[in-house]
Amino acid sequence: MSFEIKLPLFEGPFDLMLFFIERDELDIYDIPIFKITNDFLEYLHHLEKMEIEVASEFILFAATLMKIKSKMLIPRPEINEHGEEVDPREELIRHLLEYKKYKSVIGDLATLEESQLAKEKRGNILSELKQLSKVDDVEAEMQDLDLYKLLKVYQKVMSKFAARTDETMHTVVQYPYSIEQQKDFVMDKISFRDKVPFTEFISYKPDKIFVIYTFLAILELLQLSLVTIRIGEGFNNFWVEKTEPVTMA
Repeated sequence: MSFEIKLPLFEGPFDLMLFFIERDELDIYDIPIFKITNDFLEYLHHLEKMEIEVASEFILFAATLMKIKSKMLIPRPEINEHGEEVDPREELIRHLLEYKKYKSVIGDLATLEESQLAKEKRGNILSELKQLSKVDDVEAEMQDLDLYKLLKVYQKVMSKFAARTDETMHTVVQYPYSIEQQKDFVMDKISFRDKVPFTEFISYKPDKIFVIYTFLAILELLQLSLVTIRIGEGFNNFWVEKTEPVTMA
């Protein structure tokens, strides 16, 4: 015949001490240190038997209890500066009362948080999580995709196009320029002068498309070694010069 021992796990040694005090209905201001120490050590021994790792704070607390227990066995009690007998349990009681106070506050805050989360209002996290859980899983839906579903989607899209009253119009504009035309324009400009600034090409016809075609034409002439470029005066300006043909001796 076998049986299983189940022990509650506590958040810390003070939590365990309050459990013993409430369970045995002990007076927190007059703690029976011998009984409480034995109960504490017995709990730690059970944890070790169950191969549960005991936290260092529990071990430290057990050592503190044993130290208090040994002080209470001394026949000559400790006297403070006022000539009063010092209770070795005084510091322990003070810490227990503080822990009990904060624990009750945490419990009240947890209850308040739960009640606030249960309210329906904008930004309610529980409500938003429920709504998100109801959203269709696209990946799962793609796994069940078949030809019938594809046809239904295609039919729905085509019906939307058929119901449209406005037609999409595309206007194609043919610009009155070409690269070859602008190459002739550039060569004609530099045929009578040694060099021409690029700003002059722009001032000739300040149209964006014209400037783009002219610039591309200059780049192509530069690649063909028909012109050279030198840094000019002014902001983003350069000179365009005609390349002199190389004479063979």
